[in-house]
Amino acid sequence: MKIYMETFGCTFNQADSEIMAGLLEKNGGIIVKSPENADVIIINTCYVKQPTEQKITNHIKKIQSQFPEKKLLIAGCMVDIHPRKLEKLAPEAGWIGARRVNSTPEIVEAAMKGNILREKGQGCDIKTCLPRKRSNPRVHILQICEGCLGKCSYCCTRFARGKLQSYPISLLKKEAEQAVAEGCVEIQITAQDTAAFGKDTGETLPDLINEIASIEGDFRIRVGMMHPGNIQEHLGDIAQALRSEKVYKFLHLPVQSGSNPVLADMNRGHTVEEYLELVRYFKSQIPSLSLATDIIVGYPTEKEDDFQDTLNLIQEIRPDFLHISKYHHRPGTKSSLLPEIDHHTMKKRSSSLNDLKSEIALEKNKKLLKTRQKILITDKGSKGGYLGRSNSYKTVVVEEAQLGTFQDVEITQYKSTYLRGKNVKIKDKNGDHLSGARNPHCNGV
Repeated sequence: MKIYMETFGCTFNQADSEIMAGLLEKNGGIIVKSPENADVIIINTCYVKQPTEQKITNHIKKIQSQFPEKKLLIAGCMVDIHPRKLEKLAPEAGWIGARRVNSTPEIVEAAMKGNILREKGQGCDIKTCLPRKRSNPRVHILQICEGCLGKCSYCCTRFARGKLQSYPISLLKKEAEQAVAEGCVEIQITAQDTAAFGKDTGETLPDLINEIASIEGDFRIRVGMMHPGNIQEHLGDIAQALRSEKVYKFLHLPVQSGSNPVLADMNRGHTVEEYLELVRYFKSQIPSLSLATDIIVGYPTEKEDDFQDTLNLIQEIRPDFLHISKYHHRPGTKSSLLPEIDHHTMKKRSSSLNDLKSEIALEKNKKLLKTRQKILITDKGSKGGYLGRSNSYKTVVVEEAQLGTFQDVEITQYKSTYLRGKNVKIKDKNGDHLSGARNPHCNGV
């Protein structure tokens, strides 16, 4: 059987697709690159935002129209969040719920036999050490837990991902060791909230980071999003773990609003002052830290003064990365009972915040001009060249590179979203010039 897969959404969803592909190949399936060549089409959905929902809805309609003879399976968050809509949209499709990835081979096999099998709901399968077909052979996405502890009023993802389930450190380390042995040079630790890891099992995130960092080899670890309300308990240990030379100096700490009344309405579980205290602490402990945060613009109770507070907060923390989302109602959420604010006002606020975002990013990247950076090359650029990441997780584009290697570069150009660099020669102990690229799987240069 030949299977074509498409994935929407976050890094966690990408990992689910890689596992589904790995399980299918282990069971004799062949993953193909076009729907024309497939017997079965799997669409792994995201449902976090209304524009994404609309995009996926239109795409499912298009696929059914273009390939009515193909077996269609819908996977991911849409299955659990909006099954009634999905039933009407694709009545003959099978379902692979967000926490039912392990059932993929059986659901595909049923489809091949003309049966519609639908799995959804809160399974408790452990998704570590499973077969994997990576979209990038040099990057391994390590899912450390699923679900969260939050009850944010605007979030529907928690209805799909459910209650927190952390995976054992022993298994996670084993999976990471295998990934490094197979040539991966970047381990992306991911979850709905990495700071929640272990709060159901007694293990801790810093212990996990330290265990993975102890694996032999030259690679980098990127730690994914942490909820500010769950980070306090192990704050010092997390900062210490992030200081490891194998860990990117990168912190994704979403705040969502700079207004305390709005944060309370969002049920975020933290205040602006508590958030600022965390940011100041991490920056004091890790001076080269890159900060990423998220803002929801136009929450139903956000007034002009609340938005101005958000602008003021972003001015103060000056994040390196800022993810901006315009608010839309999501199915089943508490905030969806409130009237949305005027969309023109929302668009205006989003534009103002985006201008500030670009200004800050440009200023920060300008400071890196003519500096030397050690970057890890993980991918080819869509418009040529190669993409690398600095120790602070900044994107650096170079013209010539070898995938999977570390490279010493001088920053020659800056934009708000990326840097450009040129290779520089380094000297060995005898003063002889050496190449700027180093293979992470060799002991020497």
